[in-house]
Amino acid sequence: MPPIRAPANLPSLVKTAFGQAKATGDLTYFPTQVALLKLNSVQFQLRFSPALASKPKGPPPSDEQDKKDEMKKDKKAFNPFENPLPSMTVVKDLAPSHALVLNKFAIVPEHFILITRQFKPQTHVLESDDLAAALACVRAYKEDAAAASDGDGVSKTDSRRSELFVFFNSGPHSGASQPHRHLQLLPVEQMRTGLDGDAASAWNVLAEGSDDQLRDLPFAILREAITPDTTAEELHAKYVSLYRRAARLALAEASNDIAGQGEAQFSYNMAMTDKVIALCPRAVEGAPIVTGRDGGRELGHVALNGTLLAGTALVKTQELYDAIKQEPALLFNVLEKIGFKPREETVLGNL
Repeated sequence: MPPIRAPANLPSLVKTAFGQAKATGDLTYFPTQVALLKLNSVQFQLRFSPALASKPKGPPPSDEQDKKDEMKKDKKAFNPFENPLPSMTVVKDLAPSHALVLNKFAIVPEHFILITRQFKPQTHVLESDDLAAALACVRAYKEDAAAASDGDGVSKTDSRRSELFVFFNSGPHSGASQPHRHLQLLPVEQMRTGLDGDAASAWNVLAEGSDDQLRDLPFAILREAITPDTTAEELHAKYVSLYRRAARLALAEASNDIAGQGEAQFSYNMAMTDKVIALCPRAVEGAPIVTGRDGGRELGHVALNGTLLAGTALVKTQELYDAIKQEPALLFNVLEKIGFKPREETVLGNL
């Protein structure tokens, strides 16, 4: 297939579309409070948005099978990506197969989404053109920043243009919410919204962290390097390799027995920047927060999606936010449950 290229002015297109859709009420932006927690050697964002708890949604699935059925529901049910409003569309024809739209409910400014133009299942293994389209967006942001720099490499524009964080949720334990295939894209500088001074400098995308930082996590992150020379075909091969290696953790099966196409056999999150593609197999979507006070009272539930791989978590009550901010080990306890224990030979040594 011919190479997929995103518009050279993609950051400006996203910024303009987001501002206009927010002004007209076609999208809702939920401001958050933020605290930076230190979990061993990892800096982890904790965010709180009370308004997000009132976001319209259907009743939760009653059990595991219901949750799987919800992920596989008929595409004739309401599909926000089937015919997006013009005001929510950033690029209608990024490729014959893909388009870019805004996220209707955003907690990060300029949050946008890569969708397949025809329905494809979120629960299937990603195809080469999915990743090629995502890579084109990532590179458009980098190239836009480079073009806006002077001869000394000093940017003349907002630094938010320089890097994108892409994530993908697949399966009932991943935090996925829509059955129509979509990858989500966040400008990294916008992910620092609310972090000031030293905190803004201290936080960086978790998937790009050092091997020592990944060793300090209670769940496995598998990753491969991306360079400026990485082709779309090479990127897809890296992704399939990560998917098969993750199967060794999630399914305890030999990786060469796992098909690299069709229905995914376990839940996982994928993340990508211009430097790395990473994958985290998931055991559960989240876990309750229980304090030692008041005889072990449960304060609520923390669920995590692919922004886990950026090093962020979102809670919806003030009580949860205050408790975790005061005792970061409560969040670490959740992280111990959501994935699989890392194995040195499976996880590290690949960057």
